[in-house]
Amino acid sequence: MTIIIKFFITFLLLTLLNKGTSGCDLNNITVGTIRSGNEINGMPQWNVVVVNNCDCPMQNMFVSCYDFQTTEPVDPTIFKPIGNNTCSINNGSSIRPKDTVRFSYAWDPPFLLRPTYVVALC
Repeated sequence: MTIIIKFFITFLLLTLLNKGTSGCDLNNITVGTIRSGNEINGMPQWNVVVVNNCDCPMQNMFVSCYDFQTTEPVDPTIFKPIGNNTCSINNGSSIRPKDTVRFSYAWDPPFLLRPTYVVALC
């Protein structure tokens, strides 16, 4: 009988611990890039949308952006290169659930922007 009680208590504790875990990670971030049809200083313009698909706010989001360049200024509070390979999204501030961050840049070819780090606030 004590084994059953210990098992039940262990199961209950694990259930409570898992309830606080959001399960949100890099897989809950979508980065979409599409050509706008405009040219800036002879380079095609690209519109980028970063989506938080998690049910929790996400912060400290970084994407890969190897050798990022642009002929069109990008607001550094939205998208900022940090070093040669990493860029900050939304200046590290939280992005609400199901919310988006948008920016544009102009370069050819477009850059592959993949999420590399994020913190879920659940």
